Amino acid sequence: MTSTTRQRRPPLVLELDVTEGLIEAPPADPLSAALSQRRPRLQDVLDGLRRASSDPQVTTLVLRVGGSRLTLTQAQELRNAISAFRAAGKRTVAWAESFGEFGAGNVPYLLAVACEHVYLQPSGDVGLTGIGIEEHFLSDALTKAGVTPQLGRRHEYKTAANTYLERAYTDAHREMSERLVTALSRQLVDAVAAGRGLRPERVRELVDRAPLLASEALEAGLIDGLAYRDEVYARIRRDVGARARLQYVTRYRRTTAQNVSRQLGSARRTDVIALIHGAGIVRQGRGARHPLGSAMGSDTVSAAFRAALRDDRVRAIVFRVDSPGGSYVASDAIWRHVTLARRHGTPVVVSMGRLAASGGYFVSMGADTIVAQPGTLTGSIGVLGGKAVTAELKARIGLTHDAVADGSNALMFSTNRGYTDSQWERLHTSLDRIYADFTDKVAQGRGLDASQVDELARGRVWTGAEAYEHGLVDELGGLRRAVELAKQKAGLEPDVEVDLRPFPRTAPWERLRPPRSSEDVGAVLPLDAVREAGWGNLAQAAASMGLPAAGPLTLPGAWRIR
Repeated sequence: MTSTTRQRRPPLVLELDVTEGLIEAPPADPLSAALSQRRPRLQDVLDGLRRASSDPQVTTLVLRVGGSRLTLTQAQELRNAISAFRAAGKRTVAWAESFGEFGAGNVPYLLAVACEHVYLQPSGDVGLTGIGIEEHFLSDALTKAGVTPQLGRRHEYKTAANTYLERAYTDAHREMSERLVTALSRQLVDAVAAGRGLRPERVRELVDRAPLLASEALEAGLIDGLAYRDEVYARIRRDVGARARLQYVTRYRRTTAQNVSRQLGSARRTDVIALIHGAGIVRQGRGARHPLGSAMGSDTVSAAFRAALRDDRVRAIVFRVDSPGGSYVASDAIWRHVTLARRHGTPVVVSMGRLAASGGYFVSMGADTIVAQPGTLTGSIGVLGGKAVTAELKARIGLTHDAVADGSNALMFSTNRGYTDSQWERLHTSLDRIYADFTDKVAQGRGLDASQVDELARGRVWTGAEAYEHGLVDELGGLRRAVELAKQKAGLEPDVEVDLRPFPRTAPWERLRPPRSSEDVGAVLPLDAVREAGWGNLAQAAASMGLPAAGPLTLPGAWRIR
């Protein structure tokens, strides 16, 4: 096609709607696929914007924001992609019906200000209310209910135990929470200030006044105009031309990728970067991806690494981790496969999502390079273990029990009785062993000495920006940057086209036939439901007592920034 013919084609306006959030990994089952049909996949959006940046037909991006499903790190990832799109000379317009309706709208607004123009429906608000953490403590409630938590931890910043043992923040808990809120608030304020050309001090004043009415936000310079959707699109057509054609970014990406494949032809070998997703709680066995949640199964992730190493087209692996942690044993099995890939000569680059903490950091620390967003929550290098004794609760409702056992510790994990002194000794021995293994592997993987690791560990949670300063991660960025680094480490030219291919890859019929062996990917395909089993045989009891179902290597608390 000649350049003259290309110029005669109508200008293309790309649309991106993130009000329902983004999905990270391909759906594992038909139900998930159906429910996520209207939610774009992060990888496709990033690739689409990259391709569009150099396409003269594409003139504009229209970004629709709002809702509460987009995570902070996804917003930061998209901000980088939109900035690159703008740097290529493209127009960018964001619009929203509201940035939070009787609720916070920090994350959607943070993303919107990456665009050149921001419009808000006249009836909307700007819920730029700032960052806060609020936690519940169950100590008094458990006492009243007749439940006695018996928990051990390593160490004072592994604050999940505080939920059950304390009535309020401990000094260490408050210190860590205040630090995280301050760090995340600074990221929010700095991004808004840069995007809207305001002083950070002025942004902080507006945060303290928010939520702001649409008219107040316009007067303060947080938005460029009040307009309904039809008015926004009418302005775009006036600027771009009446012949402009609309297309979603993901549809554009699919079309252009197919065109490139046809031009290259089947004779050309395409280098592959394997993309392995590790999302959700870490547990032994098979993983799960489901509309209600995900689990990172050690069997499934390990098999994905083995499949990638068997494929001679795979030049590097990008391991996308979004996990609060879970089972220590499962985390260690995945860590082993990361190190085996490196021994094989295949570079491994970890891309951290919203969370990569505790077990989520454990599976990451053996990689060649770790990339995190500034707002990623990571670290939490520590361990938690124990049980909740429910004998008094059961007695109050008239439920009795009896037992026989052969072995001093046969009933050690029963919730009907407390630990004996010797059983407490066994528990603490186990916690010490896990913590020592965790910190030793951090030291090996990150090139730190024991004293440095101890200062960064003890259960402390860090933002990605802090983790970068302390050497727990190597770069700040997202999936796109991780792919660039993977290509670099594989010795590929920066502009070479690669196939970023999810592993394990299976055809639909492979789900129906019995697997041939444990090396058959069909043996470890993700399950269609989530079974939280981070505590092994204690999973059911832990869940019933409200303990973190993910397991001993778990990020404390519920961390969600809106």
